Amino acid sequence: MSALRVGLRCDAGPRRGVGHLVRCLALAEEFLARGADVTVFGTVERLDWATAELAARGIPLLPGPDSAAELVEAARRHALDVLVLDSYELDPAGAGALRAAGVYTLAIIDGDSRGQVADLYLDQNFGAELPGLAEAAELPGLAGAAELPGQGAGAELPGLVEAATLPGQGAGAGLPGRLLAGSGYALLRDTVINARPPVVPPATAVSRPRVLAFFGGTDAVGAAPVLTRVLVATGHPMDLTVIVGRPEIEAEVEDVTPGRGQIIRPVPPTTSLPALIAEADLVVSAAGTSTWELCCLGAPSALVCVVDNQRESYTRVVRHGLVAGLGELPELTAGGVAGRAARATAARTLHGLLSSPQRRAALGARAWSTVDGRGRARVVDAVFDAVRPAAVTG
Repeated sequence: MSALRVGLRCDAGPRRGVGHLVRCLALAEEFLARGADVTVFGTVERLDWATAELAARGIPLLPGPDSAAELVEAARRHALDVLVLDSYELDPAGAGALRAAGVYTLAIIDGDSRGQVADLYLDQNFGAELPGLAEAAELPGLAGAAELPGQGAGAELPGLVEAATLPGQGAGAGLPGRLLAGSGYALLRDTVINARPPVVPPATAVSRPRVLAFFGGTDAVGAAPVLTRVLVATGHPMDLTVIVGRPEIEAEVEDVTPGRGQIIRPVPPTTSLPALIAEADLVVSAAGTSTWELCCLGAPSALVCVVDNQRESYTRVVRHGLVAGLGELPELTAGGVAGRAARATAARTLHGLLSSPQRRAALGARAWSTVDGRGRARVVDAVFDAVRPAAVTG
C-alpha cells in the first residue's frame, strides 16, 4: 500500500503568531512516524527557528493556497489523500470543496467552525467536549457530544470525547461525521512528549524560584514587558527568564529594573522551550496553544488572556484549577485606577504562587493529569480509520 500523502495548511508570523504552525507540526510528526508523506502549505514569516524545525524533519514548506479552487488544485497537483486546515483566515468554503473533490479534510477549530463542512473536526480546547458544543460551534449536522466507548485508559482522561455520528452522515450526505473534542486530543510535539515527567512533579521549596515567561513565538501583542513588570512588582526574589520574540520586545524587557533578589534574563525563541518549562518552578504565559504543553509537562502556570479568542478556554482552565488566572491583557495595560487594580491583583496572585510550593504543586498535578501527550495519536488514528478503509475498497 502506498504511503498516505498528507498536507497541512497553516500560516505563522509576527501578526498571526505560531500556534497554528506548532500544532500542525505536532500532527506532522505523528503522520511521519506512521510512514506518511507530509507537506506544509503556508507562509512562515520572520521565524527562522520555525522554518528550521520543518527542515530538520524533512517537511517541505510550499506557498499556501487560500481560495477553495486553489486548495483543490493544490491537493490534486500533489496527489493529497488528506488535507488539514488550521486557519482563521482561509475561505470557509475550502473544506467542502476539498471534500467534494475526494480529499479527506480535517478542520482544526477553536470553538467556531466558521461554516466549514469537513470530514473531521478537531477542537482540542479543555471543556470543548461539554454538552452543547456542537450547537455553540455551529457545526453542520452535528448533535451533542457523547463519550466514546472502548477508549481504554484514555476514557478516564478529562476531555476525550467525540460527537456521535448522525444517521445519513456518510460521504454522500454532504455533512461531517465526527468531532474530536477536548484536551484529550491536544496536539503536542515530540520535544514536549519526551519531556513529560513520568509522575506528578513534587512540591519543592526554593528561596528564589525559577520563573519562565513566554507569550507565543512572536509575542504579537507585546505581553512580555507588561508581565515582566507585574512579576517585578511582587517584590519576591526570582530568577526570571523571559522569551522575547522580537527585538523591540527585548528592548522593553531590558528597560525593566529588577528588585532586590530578582534577576531578569531575556532570551530569544528557542527549540529548548520544553526543557526550560520543565526546569521552571513557575511559568507565566498566554492562554494559547502552549497551555496544553504546560499541562502535559505538569508545569505550575499562571496565564493571561491576550486575545479575544482565548477567553473561553482561559476561563475554563482557570475555573477548573489547571492554572492560575492573571486576567486579560487589556485590563493589565489599562490606565487609571482600574489598570492599577488589575496589575495589583495579578501581582498578589503571582506572589502567592512564588511563596507557596504547595500551591504550585497542586496546579501542576491537576494540569499533568489532564493532558497525557497521546492526543495527536488519537487524532491520527481517527484519520487512518477513515482513510485506509476507503483506500482499500476504492
